[in-house]
Amino acid sequence: MNAPLSSADQAATAAATPVAMMSGAYFRESLRGYTPRVFVDGREVASVVDEPALRPGVNALAYTYDFALKDDVAPLALATQSSRGRVVPRMLHVNESAGDLLNKLEAVRLLCQETGCAQRYLAHDALNGLAQATACIDDAKGSIEHRARFNAYLAHVQDHDLALGIAMTDAKGDRSRKPHQQANPDTYVHVVERNAKGIVISGTKAIVTGAPYMHEFLVMPSRNMGREDADFAVCCAVRVDAPGITIVSRPAGRPGEKLEHGAALFSQKYGQATGVVIFDRVFVPWERVFYEGEWEHSHVLTYSYATHHRHSCIAARAGFGDLLIGAGALMCEANGLDPNEKANLREPMVELITIVEGFYACGVAASVYAERDAHSGTFMPEPVFSNIGKLMMATKIYDMHRLAHEVSGGLVVALPGPDEDHNPATAATLQEVLQAAPGVPYDKRIQTARLIEDLTASYQGGWYSVISLHGGGSPAAMKQEIWRNYPVGSKVELVERLLERGVAHDPARAITKNRQPGKCCDMGCTAPGQAVMVDMPKPRN
Repeated sequence: MNAPLSSADQAATAAATPVAMMSGAYFRESLRGYTPRVFVDGREVASVVDEPALRPGVNALAYTYDFALKDDVAPLALATQSSRGRVVPRMLHVNESAGDLLNKLEAVRLLCQETGCAQRYLAHDALNGLAQATACIDDAKGSIEHRARFNAYLAHVQDHDLALGIAMTDAKGDRSRKPHQQANPDTYVHVVERNAKGIVISGTKAIVTGAPYMHEFLVMPSRNMGREDADFAVCCAVRVDAPGITIVSRPAGRPGEKLEHGAALFSQKYGQATGVVIFDRVFVPWERVFYEGEWEHSHVLTYSYATHHRHSCIAARAGFGDLLIGAGALMCEANGLDPNEKANLREPMVELITIVEGFYACGVAASVYAERDAHSGTFMPEPVFSNIGKLMMATKIYDMHRLAHEVSGGLVVALPGPDEDHNPATAATLQEVLQAAPGVPYDKRIQTARLIEDLTASYQGGWYSVISLHGGGSPAAMKQEIWRNYPVGSKVELVERLLERGVAHDPARAITKNRQPGKCCDMGCTAPGQAVMVDMPKPRN
């Protein structure tokens, strides 16, 4: 399935010491050591790990832990953190090469083929963004304080194999006003007190993926800050059950007794909770404060995290797209039709494949052209390809659903509920009349149709569409980043040369300020043709 480690990487891995990684079962048990204050559907949850409404989300996280222990995917699921000489889970690794980004991309795709949304990749994105931000702040200040705190925390997270919830998106209040201008300052998380032991924070993070079943929260600013917003420029880590934290969560997936009969074949097993997290005078010790008040550097983390996260989102929805491709092909077969012989089925199937592999190819390109951060030495996906891929995925998710519906036929529209499978008055007749292909039993056809309904036309399917559109930033944010980073200026100068205008590059012309950087390699400074990747996975097609 994947290329083996190079001999150099094999030697490095053999010399590295593995951290103690949890299994899925151990992860579930680890949650019993935390007592977060959680509300779901208007009631307080006594035990996150035993709560039926959250079970699909706990299952999804548990799968990521078991995945990291599989020998056959070890090159993807694990990485060597050379700064520590430790083999760590890929989702907690700070990238050291373009190959690391390719392996992360492939690992996330495989995880989301199984779970729909693996969720834990957000920790990878935040840790990588934070490595860049703390190094940048230290270089600007001529210090090592921020790096040291981050590196100590990274070791803590890796050694304990923690699940991190990323608390970034603030409630925001009036969108036309900056944080310090809000009538209610708690629409943004901010520092309300500083003392010798640490800081005290209050405010609200509005969208925290997997909030109830994480071990800790990484609290990060959600926007660039001005001088007046210094108290809002805060980044720190806290346990999910720290005094003063309240989590108001949505259920994960579609859990419930009636659904066990077969209506939610996928989302009953795996799902994703999102929570509003309220911080009410939460104390954070200084060793868990990565920066606070450094408003002039707040843009570094928002930009770096967004780029990493959009790159991961590409892989996540490619895994989801694999489910739609497979289910669509199965439905064609169950209907007694062959896309090889029916152009009206083959064409939408090809379109679906093109969409999924098209935005995934942007993720691959963003990995190949990864940029080495000058401050931290870590690698970040190329921003234009990352944002184009995420924008394609976000806006094409509805086409992906449409195409799956198109090849499936109309059975999903009037499909009887699973209770009819056990109704003596109707079950036998339905089995006779709703079988299509002679070689595909009725129950297999209906099972596939219900899976497509679950993935695309259910409450959960609609929710996945919305989170695909807005997760990782709105389409407007991605368009802004594409325009900001794309070298339009070099294209203008290309045309001017072809027109023999003889116009030299003029920095004063706004349209030519953004020009094409060197793309001969991953760092832009080595000889063309030099290898840019290590441990590169092969396509799984």
